[in-house]
Amino acid sequence: MSGFDRPALSRQLSDGLAQLPFALTDAQREQLLDYLALLAKWNGVYNLTAVRDPKQMVTQHLLDSLAAVPAFDQVKSVLDVGSGGGLPGIVLAIVRPEMKVSLIDTVQKKTAFLTQAKAELGLANVTVHTGRVESLSATEKFDAITSRAFASLADFVSLSSHLLAADGYFIALKGVVPTDEIAHLPSGWKVAEIRPLSVPELQAERHLIFLQKENR
Repeated sequence: MSGFDRPALSRQLSDGLAQLPFALTDAQREQLLDYLALLAKWNGVYNLTAVRDPKQMVTQHLLDSLAAVPAFDQVKSVLDVGSGGGLPGIVLAIVRPEMKVSLIDTVQKKTAFLTQAKAELGLANVTVHTGRVESLSATEKFDAITSRAFASLADFVSLSSHLLAADGYFIALKGVVPTDEIAHLPSGWKVAEIRPLSVPELQAERHLIFLQKENR
């Protein structure tokens, strides 16, 4: 694949992982690189991400999602809304194989990619849904619902709160703290925590916004 220098990307990923507070197996590192290769390959036809350079993909996609992994340590099931090319959902599924990870997107070509990635990477803990999250029904509700680039916090909560377990919480991956979005949260919801993220190699602000019901 043109521009996909796997040894160099592997070194870059390892250097980034060395700055994060958890370790991965060699097999998980290879899975992440396999996923990146798939994303780069399919991106040429399906336009899954605006980032084209694999080196930038390591930083802006893999390491950005990996930096959020510790927030999901107590989570047994998660829904990634507007998953797109699988971020952060596919990364979470690779790093936390014991966690059930569901991915949903409205765009069929994106969920076709996610289904292919699930098969090629052997991710038995992944379920892919095509459609609108507000129309999704689940027999078992999710411990956490996450999103990296789906919508405003208000829309995120309004459209998917019916899928959240009673003691669950939303984890939104954001850049700068979205003060205006927080001010417009639906009634009955509050910010439980704003956690700054340090993403290796990324010179930009990143935050996790944890949302939960006010009456908890």
